[in-house]
Amino acid sequence: MTDTKNPPLTPELYAYVLDHNPPLDPVQRELVEITHARFGDAAGMQSAQEQGPLLAFLVRLLGARNIVEVGTFTGFSALSMAQALPAGGRLLACDISEEWTAVAREAWAKAGVDDRIDLRIAPALDTLRALPQEPAIDLVYLDADKENYVAYWEELVPRMRPGAVLAADNTLFHGRVADPAAGGAAGAIRRFNDHVAADSRVEALLLTVADGLTLARKR
Repeated sequence: MTDTKNPPLTPELYAYVLDHNPPLDPVQRELVEITHARFGDAAGMQSAQEQGPLLAFLVRLLGARNIVEVGTFTGFSALSMAQALPAGGRLLACDISEEWTAVAREAWAKAGVDDRIDLRIAPALDTLRALPQEPAIDLVYLDADKENYVAYWEELVPRMRPGAVLAADNTLFHGRVADPAAGGAAGAIRRFNDHVAADSRVEALLLTVADGLTLARKR
């Protein structure tokens, strides 16, 4: 059976979902609004509003103290996770844009979490390959260039402790992953999804959250 139980996500139903999830705080709300006002269509790269509380929930659930984010944009997801970190926790944020992350830095400072975030402006693969080899990462959020998802995965999974979780965004890629002939970023996500499903180092779920969210737990 392949019939879905998911109801159509109408604007009214989406508003209902947001109303019954933890609300965004004033800094988070302002960051969402600034991103949409300043960056137009590019604002679609920002994680969905419901993903902020979800990521914070994962931080608390795992007791995460060592987080890696690949793809930071204007900093909404990093802000959400950093706010949930315990004292002494750290988040390594990887991005290549000074323009986008300048907005992130302002929001992090306003929220009082900038001291918990280590932002590296460089190709993420270079940053990840320079990390220690020992498995010490508690939580990963992967939301960067889709063509490199498999390469990021292969750098990150060995560095995750047993029980750590990797959350990968956009793994339905606007529904285009269902097309066997998909190319470009959609084709890259198809290859990533197959790679994850075949990786015995993890147990993984592909969820219909936002544009698709994969949660993978290291065995």
